[in-house]
Amino acid sequence: MAKFSPDEYRHEGNAVSLLNYHFVFIPKRRKKVLVGAIAEKLQEIIFEVCVENRWKIIALEIMPDHVHMFVNAKPSDDPSKIIRLIKGRASHVLRKDFPELMKLPTLWTPSYFVSTAGNVCTETVKRYIEQQKA
Repeated sequence: MAKFSPDEYRHEGNAVSLLNYHFVFIPKRRKKVLVGAIAEKLQEIIFEVCVENRWKIIALEIMPDHVHMFVNAKPSDDPSKIIRLIKGRASHVLRKDFPELMKLPTLWTPSYFVSTAGNVCTETVKRYIEQQKA
């Protein structure tokens, strides 16, 4: 996978954007099931979904009981769509390939954390907008 800088602007049709999302999501009951072959397969799935949708992975860490994912996305893709597609595909494939995951009622909790990050802080943008009143 090509290296991608988190400060690199994306040029898509008539839009220039820098939309970086930090996601954290966890297995049901925060079970420590994301280890070994399961973690490796999950990483493959996440990369596949991101490539299919032209999202760029900036950073990805799979811990036994949670996942941290930092992704650059297109302006047309909202965070709820991103996480829904990744968790949905991962749940389907992982539960099919690893029957021991069927012990959980679902693989993922319905909740997740998401935050935006760019190359300038909120205060900088606020000052810039306030200075436009000339």
